[in-house]
Amino acid sequence: MANAPIPKPWITGIHAYVPGKSTGADGRPLVKLSANENPLGTSPRALTARSAAGDPARYPDPDSSALRAAIGKDNGIDPARIVMGTGSDELLNLAAQAYAGPGDEVLYVRYGFSVYDIAARRCGATPVVAPDADYGTDVDTLLACVTAQTRVVFLANPNNPTGSYLTAADIARLHAGLPADVLLVLDQAYAEYLADGEDDGGLALAARADNVLVTRTFSKIYGLAGERIGWATGAPPLVDMLNRIRGPFNVSVSGQAAALAAVADRDFVEQSRRHNAAELARFVGKLAALGNHGLRPLPSKANFVLVLFEGRLTAEAAYNGLIERGTIVRWLPGQGLPQALRITIGLPDQMDLIAETLREMAETAK
Repeated sequence: MANAPIPKPWITGIHAYVPGKSTGADGRPLVKLSANENPLGTSPRALTARSAAGDPARYPDPDSSALRAAIGKDNGIDPARIVMGTGSDELLNLAAQAYAGPGDEVLYVRYGFSVYDIAARRCGATPVVAPDADYGTDVDTLLACVTAQTRVVFLANPNNPTGSYLTAADIARLHAGLPADVLLVLDQAYAEYLADGEDDGGLALAARADNVLVTRTFSKIYGLAGERIGWATGAPPLVDMLNRIRGPFNVSVSGQAAALAAVADRDFVEQSRRHNAAELARFVGKLAALGNHGLRPLPSKANFVLVLFEGRLTAEAAYNGLIERGTIVRWLPGQGLPQALRITIGLPDQMDLIAETLREMAETAK
């Protein structure tokens, strides 16, 4: 007989999620460009609504009814087809929990979001990692990894941490190639950063297909990462399953109030999108000039860029050098990317400092 509780073996296989840091090893505060947060902060209207939210002694609306109605109106979705989550992370985990378990497989591409591995293992399923295509996703390669045991396919679009993007034609072909009993989860955490007219067709696909779930978050462009608010949409049976197992009061009073105001503040969202597009292009341009030193920024459709260090300057040395200059980005050896830094797009002076620091380090690396 054991002398202590024994955890399930699939739980012991989980490596806990490691968030982006905001301080140095000595506790010194740093400019945090490691978590893809909005450098412009939060909509003033959302902050006002948050501070004026209802009585914290009372439970929030368990169904987030007003918020779901606002999201539905904003995206042309029946609110009954929307389910709220404590961030989109909760919904990703619930999708795996509802449709996969021991003996099943959960598929995602190499260099996909690290939560997918956790979500698969958490429910006892086997994570299956498809090979990447120069750090991006190849539809045919992904489909070739589907087996009779596949139950869920996770795909972030744009992808985190690489910034890669599949078009609507790619997504449609992926969906068409999947068996009807395989759930396709399209993680669109960064969708609001896409340019006008860019759309992977995920929401339309979720509206007509029985096996597509799209997740979104308020943590990125809306600047509400601290409130932990996400949502998902799909066919009524999918939404019903997630509602059965989500937390009963999973979006707080203040979170619902802030998100409701954030949805209505279209000017802030557009300002954030334009800022990101301009700074991303400017920053990548500066890094491209360092290509002869082995720095390669990958194409990104999100609010960050993954920079590969393929010359004498290593990603680890660059990471530590940026910390010495007061800025922290994301070094990713735990995700199989020891040769890369994921850098959130911040304010102009912050991006200039990073570019200049990397230039100096690259030119003097031995």
